[in-house]
Amino acid sequence: MHQKVSIICFFTNRIILIEILHTLMFQRLLLIGTFITALSFNAIGQDDTKVQWITWEEVQLKAASENKKIFVDVYTDWCTWCKKMDAATFQKPHIASYLNENYLSIKFNAEQRDEIIINGVVYKYVRAGRKGYHELANKITMGNLQYPTVVFLDENMDVIQPIPGFIDAERFEILMTFFAGDYHKTTPWRKYANSYIPIKQTSSNRD
Repeated sequence: MHQKVSIICFFTNRIILIEILHTLMFQRLLLIGTFITALSFNAIGQDDTKVQWITWEEVQLKAASENKKIFVDVYTDWCTWCKKMDAATFQKPHIASYLNENYLSIKFNAEQRDEIIINGVVYKYVRAGRKGYHELANKITMGNLQYPTVVFLDENMDVIQPIPGFIDAERFEILMTFFAGDYHKTTPWRKYANSYIPIKQTSSNRD
């Protein structure tokens, strides 16, 4: 009788152990599935055909590790040409893809009210008449507050060049490659622009 009870207990314990193992395996598979799903959503969220705009705070966190130059689109909410440039230039897939690969990009409202801290310096909104401007916008545009203005900064967040006014996709492509490749250090702009081969044409030649 005692032997039968022992046998029953043995099989009962084994069945319980198997059920526990099955439960743990199911939970592990569920965790792996959740992780893969999260990766898929993350990949979908990082659409390389759209500019991945980030904040000044995020740029400061990423600048040291990614060692990229910084591109800033300085705009205002009321600026019609800013909206036209956004549609005609920044929404072009090849422009967005190149910016994402070579720059950390910021869309910066020159009239925003929030303070921004760069390298320990606090930049604030300044009221001027009926409207105002942000001190950081004034600094990176070198006091020439026109909208839109694009600004290229180096890896240390020092201004390379602000360029005011609407820029179409064709000219902007030449500008962004000019600064990204450090050609501005060795090659005159006119010489570079005249000999420039468009990205799409370069890609076709590689294929």
